[in-house]
Amino acid sequence: MTAALDRFVAATAMRTAAGLHRELAPRTAPLGPIDLGGPIDLASNDYLGLTRHPEVLAGAVDALHRWGAGSTGSRLVTGTTADHIRLESELAEFVGAETGLVFASGYAANLGAVTALAGPDTLIVSDAGCHASLVDACRLSRSRVVVAPHADVDAVRTALETRTERYALVLTDSVFSADGDLAPLRALHRVCREHGALLLVDEAHGIGVRGTGGRGLVHEAGLAGEPDVVVTATLSKSLAAQGGAVLADGRIRAHLIDCARTFIFDTGLAPAAVGAARAALAVLRREPGLAVAVLDRARDLARITGVGEPESAVVSVILGDPQVAYDAARACRERGLHVGCFRPPSVPAGTSRLRLTARANLTAQDLATIDTVLGDVLAGPAREVLVAHA
Repeated sequence: MTAALDRFVAATAMRTAAGLHRELAPRTAPLGPIDLGGPIDLASNDYLGLTRHPEVLAGAVDALHRWGAGSTGSRLVTGTTADHIRLESELAEFVGAETGLVFASGYAANLGAVTALAGPDTLIVSDAGCHASLVDACRLSRSRVVVAPHADVDAVRTALETRTERYALVLTDSVFSADGDLAPLRALHRVCREHGALLLVDEAHGIGVRGTGGRGLVHEAGLAGEPDVVVTATLSKSLAAQGGAVLADGRIRAHLIDCARTFIFDTGLAPAAVGAARAALAVLRREPGLAVAVLDRARDLARITGVGEPESAVVSVILGDPQVAYDAARACRERGLHVGCFRPPSVPAGTSRLRLTARANLTAQDLATIDTVLGDVLAGPAREVLVAHA
């Protein structure tokens, strides 16, 4: 029996030697408000700082008391509440789509949408920088897949022009999660329309950050409501909850209800998450300046670290070596600053990094502390590597 497990022990040892072993680091609950002496968070995706907002917490609690702790079943059986339907309508109206469909996670939304929209008669063209959920969706799609170089519209055009399949589906993030750069959405849409392809855009890191009032990069690009554009989204970042959604033409929604396996066979999103997301969306609609503030804070982080002008809430400090990046992230954590540490396979080999995520509610005192901590941590070997990658 143990012989069957030996290979996993050996694989773990190899990853550890390469600086790629991962361990869980549980958070501890703050004793009071997180801005009163607690650790500074630059690691999460709580871009608008709404996770502990009183209205968001109240929305979750209210839904919990009305509907119970769980959704009790799949969306097609008992897992759809009136609040699920309200959230779908509110999300669709916010981003300018005709309809919405809520899934149990953003990962499930991408898996369900791509596999339901693809198949043996469909070519998928996927950006090399797409999120892992889209990569896995491609693998499950039963489609031929062409991975286009990052943000290379000409490569997408060539793949569509030379395809033998009747249909085509182009996949891209709107804001790429590791580098924080933006997809060329207008150019991609022109190419898709010229060749009769659907464009699916993952707005996980765009909603709440880009576009008027945080309506996303698709809205900013003037593509909201286009019938050949499918938007996927997560509720776990700017909307401070959990879950995912597909926002699209009504014909797409009807098809997904019938064919998206992660919708049909997964338990519906828990009511408390639905209530929290609805409340967070209401706060964002009332306070559209939050989207401006998070980009302002990202510029502050870029100034502190000396990297280029950010296009999103993500600021990447590339250190190259995975062990150097891990050690730098650990040193930050020991000083009360939580930062992301991205290593392969999350990013390409040689580009391990600290990934800093801005929050709209970072204070001047937070920024001063961040400046001090990062200045100390990046002053040694990490600074030498950082300069080499500049």
